[in-house]
Amino acid sequence: MPSFVDHLGTRIVYDRVAPDGESRGAVHVLHGVGEHSGRYAALLQALAAAGWTAYADDHRGHGRTGLEQHGDLAKLGRLGRGGYRAAVDSAWRMSQIARDETPDGPLVILGHSWGSFLSQQLVNEHPGAYDGVVLVGSALRWPGVLNAAPLNKRWDHPGGKGNEWISEDPAVQDAALADPLTVQRSL
Repeated sequence: MPSFVDHLGTRIVYDRVAPDGESRGAVHVLHGVGEHSGRYAALLQALAAAGWTAYADDHRGHGRTGLEQHGDLAKLGRLGRGGYRAAVDSAWRMSQIARDETPDGPLVILGHSWGSFLSQQLVNEHPGAYDGVVLVGSALRWPGVLNAAPLNKRWDHPGGKGNEWISEDPAVQDAALADPLTVQRSL
């Protein structure tokens, strides 16, 4: 399991899936809040099948990174020391690793939900670093524009699962609820 240590000493765990043969470039996938890179395994495999080297880190406080960082599943989703700024810095380091390992092709950043906000921050801070940007489930990252909680308010109803906001697909909702590394709360 590849990893790196961020500037505050937290080990950031990531997945890397490479194509058979030469890589067209790299795609850095940034996951949503309360999630982890494992929830994007099918996407990483599809990118690799299309010739891309795909990277996805478990952001600070999330997934395997968060479990090692906090030592307790109940604390997943908490970014820890350095907060949001440290999460952005760690994501930037992941992008740099992706660029360093695939120097001959383009670097694309693909952010989903909270990952799209991290992506917007990275593109604003390093505008020449990325050759392409894909934002999924996003909004403009602007003060006062976003109301992040409660995430499921629009879908809240008796008998609801409480995580309908992540997908319309009930199988995806069920998989998230069954995943011990996924949490159903915002930062």
